[in-house]
Amino acid sequence: MKYVFFALFLPLFFVSNKVLSGDPEAGKARYAQNCGNCHGPGGMGLASYPRISGKEIPYLTDRLKTYRAGTKVGPNSDLMIMMAKPLTDLEIDNLAAYLASDPAGKK
Repeated sequence: MKYVFFALFLPLFFVSNKVLSGDPEAGKARYAQNCGNCHGPGGMGLASYPRISGKEIPYLTDRLKTYRAGTKVGPNSDLMIMMAKPLTDLEIDNLAAYLASDPAGKK
């Protein structure tokens, strides 16, 4: 019986956290609405707005939730707070999944 358990659940340990965190397609749609004008296509970064494509999911979700809570983190914090305030936890997970997939490609 324990072998059946391991056979069924062991593959879950090897699944990337990117897959379990959110819906990248939904994140892509939300990114186009909220983020692309400043962070550029696929999060490649523009001018004073940093590259966010390819960042790790925990970093992205933590940063978005920090902004949503109204905490200033660095330059452009006021704008980021305004943009993150209406995001739900699910939308944050979706955005993180999309951006972690590195849509802008490696530098």
